Amino acid sequence: MTAPDWLLPFLTMDISVWEKVLRTIVVYLGIAILIRLAGKRLLAQMSSLDLVVVLLLSNVVQNAIIGPDNSVLGGMLGAVVLIGANALLDRWAESSAWGRRLLVGTGTDLIVDGAVDRRALARLGLSQGELDLALRRQGADDESEVERAALEPEGEIVVTLKPGERGVTRDDLAAAVAELRALIAAR
Repeated sequence: MTAPDWLLPFLTMDISVWEKVLRTIVVYLGIAILIRLAGKRLLAQMSSLDLVVVLLLSNVVQNAIIGPDNSVLGGMLGAVVLIGANALLDRWAESSAWGRRLLVGTGTDLIVDGAVDRRALARLGLSQGELDLALRRQGADDESEVERAALEPEGEIVVTLKPGERGVTRDDLAAAVAELRALIAAR
């Protein structure tokens, strides 16, 4: 029994399953390496030009993945392989320090004890204005208030304020009120 003609594009592929799997994995790894080499800056502060590159990148590598095959089955197989490869590499990066360092990378200190590392900013392609914006978004008015600020591999600038510069929590206020009440009651 053969499938109707209209169903054939959904069920047949123009290349072998192994070629489809191999093409997908090779392109996935190639793009992952390119993005890793492009650095944290690409992920941190994506400009409109960076967005254009990312959008065009998917179109450029599309033919490398699909080859001469435009079937629905081939597309679904490629999607399954991409998601599976990504899940495996994610698990490896989370379970292995070496895998995380290789696949994700490590953070880069931008500020340590209030001192900005200008060389790190230049190496990452970050401007002082971008750093200042990240500091303000995380509660610092000035780099002198910062204990540590780092550009993490995922592209986010994480700021740790010095102890005296941190915002007051509800627990801090409750403790201060309790202390004041105790002082008033003692008089």
